[in-house]
Amino acid sequence: MQRNWIEKCFSSIRNSSVPVKIIAIDNKSSDNSVEYIQENFPETILLESEKNLGFGGANNIGLKKALDLGGEFFFLLNQDAWVEENTIELLVKNSHKNTKYGILSPLHLNGKGTALDEQFSKYIAPDFCKNLYSDFALNKIENKIYESGFICAAAWLLTKDCLKKVGGFSPTFFHYAEDENYVQRLLYKNLKIGVLPTAKIYHDREERKDWTLVNTERSVAKKFSSPNNCLEIDVRIRQLKFKIIKNTILLKSKENKNLKKELTFLIENKEKIQENLKKTISNEKFVFLNE
Repeated sequence: MQRNWIEKCFSSIRNSSVPVKIIAIDNKSSDNSVEYIQENFPETILLESEKNLGFGGANNIGLKKALDLGGEFFFLLNQDAWVEENTIELLVKNSHKNTKYGILSPLHLNGKGTALDEQFSKYIAPDFCKNLYSDFALNKIENKIYESGFICAAAWLLTKDCLKKVGGFSPTFFHYAEDENYVQRLLYKNLKIGVLPTAKIYHDREERKDWTLVNTERSVAKKFSSPNNCLEIDVRIRQLKFKIIKNTILLKSKENKNLKKELTFLIENKEKIQENLKKTISNEKFVFLNE
């Protein structure tokens, strides 16, 4: 209910130029968002979880429901984001023409629409997304897809073929890094992720400044949950313990903060990460959505 997010988000989808069916997952909220949705957006399929399942777990519930309803395209949208009238239409049309792309993302603006979302701007830098910055600078942007290495899941259009091959989000990650892991698995299945800059969303998260946890978990996802170039967890655990002891002896304990976070996450999630890898490389359809 913060900053009128639900009203902006749901109204924008309701006004989409292509008809969509809204499936909302309430992740055991403690405000009156459920009542507000029921009263103001009665057409919504509202699914209430008995506990907070995290980002990936809640999205998996919605994806399962959408598959049961016969969906061919699945648009994930954060509650603190909203779309323009033609956003979803542009994404679907371009997805039809470019079937190797399992995920298409619109351009992410900040909540005021005055600039690119700060984190998103990093995902479309030249190292991640070839030519997009150059085409912007030279005013050459067209209604075409720019392949990227990663885009956060605040606004993803997924195809049914993608869900069949890649599945849902891994329960290894409660919140943050689940999208990073999903893209790693998507690439492993020889699909692509891209940005369509003519389609736009507004993501109202400028006040969110502490990205320490995000970066820690994403670092773990890259190193130990990727089927493309995974490292040994036990080796990293030993390395972390040694570094922490060494920093303590050298009176550099401040440097241990992020190391301890990574160590704790690895120890607590070791079995989950290993199971994630095992399922990722299998040929099981709709993996993590069958659970």
